[in-house]
Amino acid sequence: MRATAVRRTALAASAAALALLATACGGSSDADAKDGKDEKGAANGSSSAPKAPTKALTAAELETATLAQGDVKGTKITKTGPADEVPADGVKADKEACLPVAHAMYGVAQKDAVATTKRKVIDEPKADGKKSLEDVAKGEGADAFKDAFNLTSTFVALTSYEGTAGPDAFAALKKAAADCAGGFTATVAGTPTKVASITEEKVTGGDEAAAWTVTSEDDGETAPFKLVALRKGSSVATFFAFNLAAAGGDVKFEVPAEVVAAQDKKLA
Repeated sequence: MRATAVRRTALAASAAALALLATACGGSSDADAKDGKDEKGAANGSSSAPKAPTKALTAAELETATLAQGDVKGTKITKTGPADEVPADGVKADKEACLPVAHAMYGVAQKDAVATTKRKVIDEPKADGKKSLEDVAKGEGADAFKDAFNLTSTFVALTSYEGTAGPDAFAALKKAAADCAGGFTATVAGTPTKVASITEEKVTGGDEAAAWTVTSEDDGETAPFKLVALRKGSSVATFFAFNLAAAGGDVKFEVPAEVVAAQDKKLA
């Protein structure tokens, strides 16, 4: 793929990502926590749990259960800021059935939410990277872009719900992802993002978990995102991940299994 095409694709993808850019983000950092890389990775399927009312985590309890710096090795974890907030009424979908997916993409809580925390988890640059941002600026091609931007950013929203609202929210997202596999258009703050397709991925964790590749399209160029939902009791975590180099088509990135596992561990 030519360098100009790589850059054009990446720019289109980053515009669609809005709050999820593969760069260091603002916002205050969490206090250091122990380095807790969990070995649990992606595997087959997800369990189906019965709807049973469970006690919702309070705002303070949810904050304790939320990812903090040191929980995922090789990443920087920060709190989101005001610029990352998207109100529920600020997210629209051209197909009503697809709204739960659009909400999950932007970390919007569903009905009967008690509290929500949000974090950005960004891969630290690899010390052995062969190309720098300066090389990319000089136009040294696709390899330079791939080396400099092969970093995954994951936007994590953790929400506690009343009663069975947590399982209901998880079930609604799964149904929406299946019903909208052929794509839809989401509009946030007046900016449309075309979702070309949604395909199921494999992940495990919590009482139940599900994952998908969400492929966006802009001017004929496509970019893959990873969307994961994890439910533990009445709490639901959503993960929306993006790798800027993958937008060029030369890098394949996976479901952020280590981030999912770390959040699962803190909810246990």
